Amino acid sequence: MSRKKVRVLIVDDSASVRQTLTAVLEEDPDIEVIGAASDPFSAARFIAKDIPDVITLDVEMPRMDGITFLRKLMTQHPIPVVMCSSLTEEGSETLMQALEAGAVDVILKPKIGVADHLQEAKGRICEAVKGAAQARLSARTRPQPFSRTVEKKLTADAMLPPPREGARAMARTTETVICIGASTGGTESLREVLQALPSNAPGIVIVQHMPEKFTAAFARRLNDLCAVEVKEAADGDAVLRGRVLIAPGNMHTLLERSGARYHVAVKSGPLVSRHRPSVDVLFRSAARAAGSNAVGVIMTGMGDDGARGLDEMKQAGAYTVAQDEATSIVFGMPKEAIARGAAMKVLPLGRIAAEILRLGAMAA
Repeated sequence: MSRKKVRVLIVDDSASVRQTLTAVLEEDPDIEVIGAASDPFSAARFIAKDIPDVITLDVEMPRMDGITFLRKLMTQHPIPVVMCSSLTEEGSETLMQALEAGAVDVILKPKIGVADHLQEAKGRICEAVKGAAQARLSARTRPQPFSRTVEKKLTADAMLPPPREGARAMARTTETVICIGASTGGTESLREVLQALPSNAPGIVIVQHMPEKFTAAFARRLNDLCAVEVKEAADGDAVLRGRVLIAPGNMHTLLERSGARYHVAVKSGPLVSRHRPSVDVLFRSAARAAGSNAVGVIMTGMGDDGARGLDEMKQAGAYTVAQDEATSIVFGMPKEAIARGAAMKVLPLGRIAAEILRLGAMAA
């Protein structure tokens, strides 16, 4: 019996992008491109006849822009959408609006060399589409999980230096460091958590799977909305109460200790668990640097990045939390962590902020 494929509609005004994206997606045996439209009006006519599982949607198109179409779609006929846009500062701000409007994920296309870039990024593109297909949207039945081909992938050992003999994390101190990992559906879930925190919340480091440039726009948006300071992490940034550091896209972020103080190291390096930044890299570095002074939180996301790292944090004495299935947009990363026994507590999204504050108060 053949497994059900993810049926995709591509909406982009560029014929070459439609052609290349179709070829890239159909290289995956779990994906079927059922149509391609040059603008939202053509897409709407297609959807009226055949409803896809996922739509890839360009931002800049004639007759109606992608954001306007997305908002109409979410109010009239919610379908998981992956936005496709150029890698620009202006574009990153626009895509923040798309994520707010209900887009599940973001993929990039450069202004030149689009075909080559899409071919190089085919693993990321196919994963984004598959993750979107599993997303929980209102008025939409969640599809059954499909199997996927698992290719070889690097672990966080590729980024972590060998542990020094006799080196260990500090014993319990007065400061708690919160490390959070999220992927598909994480942008709005993180906003909900961070908006619920007061200005003196424990220091937080976050890995959210996002492309470069978009993490800076994401951090600025959250900084405007939250009582805590939110910024894109820079190498050497201190982890302080009232501050949230977000790992830059396309760079790994590690937690390090100098004496009794914590800071982040931002480094290039290979993809880990198919991601850069990787949640596993952050979590496993936190296990080594902070031990029982850390709290690990794994949230909504596709795949298994962070599951091993959360387990290592738990083994090092950290307190660990996973988001529950009912409130996860995609119950992939938390599910894998729970299956490993890495999560000490499983909580709905609405209770995660209170748990962070409770654990921070215990250490104060």
